[in-house]
Amino acid sequence: MTDKPMLILIAGPYRSGTDGNPQAMADNLARLEAAAWPVFAAGHLPVIGEWIALPVLHSAGAGPTDPLADQVLYPTAQRLLTHCDAVLRLPGESAGADQDVATARRLGLPVYDDVAQIPPRTPQEAA
Repeated sequence: MTDKPMLILIAGPYRSGTDGNPQAMADNLARLEAAAWPVFAAGHLPVIGEWIALPVLHSAGAGPTDPLADQVLYPTAQRLLTHCDAVLRLPGESAGADQDVATARRLGLPVYDDVAQIPPRTPQEAA
């Protein structure tokens, strides 16, 4: 248990295995976002790199399949990890998520494979 809320990066497939299909990427993002509530309910703050990277890409007039995406998606997660306290790695092949895990370990951050592994925050905040 911890008394401080952790900022937890949720990492998993986003573009991987989609062949650039927008619906497949949206489905992957929905799977990442489905983990946000359990992390929050445990008293922590979930964050997904695409929540930051996609608006950055949009503001540059690009999207997740544009050549610029590799210069934004991966670096966003790497920069974000310097502010995070842990990573939740969801299942599925993803070079970016694997890179997030490697960076987290290099930074000495815990990496969880399941929401149940995340220590709940105590005392819980009032809803």
